[in-house]
Amino acid sequence: MRFLRVMPLFFWEKCRNFAYSEMKRDNFSGQFSSISLNTASILSFQTIMTVTIDSNSGFCWGVVRTVQIAEQYLAEYDNVSVLGHIIHNPKEIERLQQKGLRTIHVKDFERISEEAKQNGSTPRVLIRAHGEPPETYRKAFELGIELIDATCPVVTKLQERVRKFYDQGYQVVVFGKKDHAEVIGVRGVCNDECIVVKSVEEGLEMVNMERKTVLFSQTTMDRPTFYALRDALQTRVKELIVDTMQNIAVEFHAKDTICGQVSGREDKLAAFAASQDIMLFIAGHESSNGKVLYNVAKAANPRTYFLEDVSELQDAWFDGVHTVGISGATSTPQWLMEQLKKAVEERYAEANFVAA
Repeated sequence: MRFLRVMPLFFWEKCRNFAYSEMKRDNFSGQFSSISLNTASILSFQTIMTVTIDSNSGFCWGVVRTVQIAEQYLAEYDNVSVLGHIIHNPKEIERLQQKGLRTIHVKDFERISEEAKQNGSTPRVLIRAHGEPPETYRKAFELGIELIDATCPVVTKLQERVRKFYDQGYQVVVFGKKDHAEVIGVRGVCNDECIVVKSVEEGLEMVNMERKTVLFSQTTMDRPTFYALRDALQTRVKELIVDTMQNIAVEFHAKDTICGQVSGREDKLAAFAASQDIMLFIAGHESSNGKVLYNVAKAANPRTYFLEDVSELQDAWFDGVHTVGISGATSTPQWLMEQLKKAVEERYAEANFVAA
């Protein structure tokens, strides 16, 4: 069966046509002499299933950088920890844990600092790509903890811009999830004096329309909703500047800080998903950009299925399927998508190539 699956389609078409003609003449080396063309079970070969990984999927460069930094320090030191899950993918987390990476939280700082003192070592803590608020840096410094800053440069730039506008007295509005690690860091640079909203409705309800305002976005949110929020606020936010009695100004800033490596994938992912019979989107359930990109694929191809692990494959997904596409979040490692591809090929590709 494995031999059959790899043979080119044109080869099987020729075999079938040849078999038909020989059966009609009843002289195909005697092998078909007892078979009537009208009553025989005619050989029928289904299209070979193809499984393709989206060429635009895989780690974004910010995640690649963070993982590389982690592996570099793990190769050099034994006591390396990371604040929170290094990325939102449990399989990659497990791989790095096997190399010695420990996951901790800020509340553990005192404990690991004390342990290091007793062992005569230096505690080392990695700040993941999502970034951290200033308070984390201050506390680590006080406890003698060496921070390995792997914050994504895109997130660092977002924090800098938020701080700039906050210092200038703007009302800071962030389109994002209040308890997401990245947003917690952003909240920290403006003393948690910002408004975090997840929808247009929340924005219209919570934003003070009389204050000069700047709108930002968590880097992994969806761009269409950000633009809808921007447009809704654009016509409502006003600023009265005390200058002259005749001077009334309207000032509203919308800073599109959505990561280009997320939004830049959307059109390509939609086109790829639409070209497949089914789509398998593999990512961590906690991945924010994973949810965004999954919805993009789902809109383009209703037969798109979300899974976190290869074990979640379901037989019913593959009925009559000839083309399977695989994609993932910016935190989905390439090796996991390759593992999924191999599993699909071994379990379903041969089953879809049968003689009937």
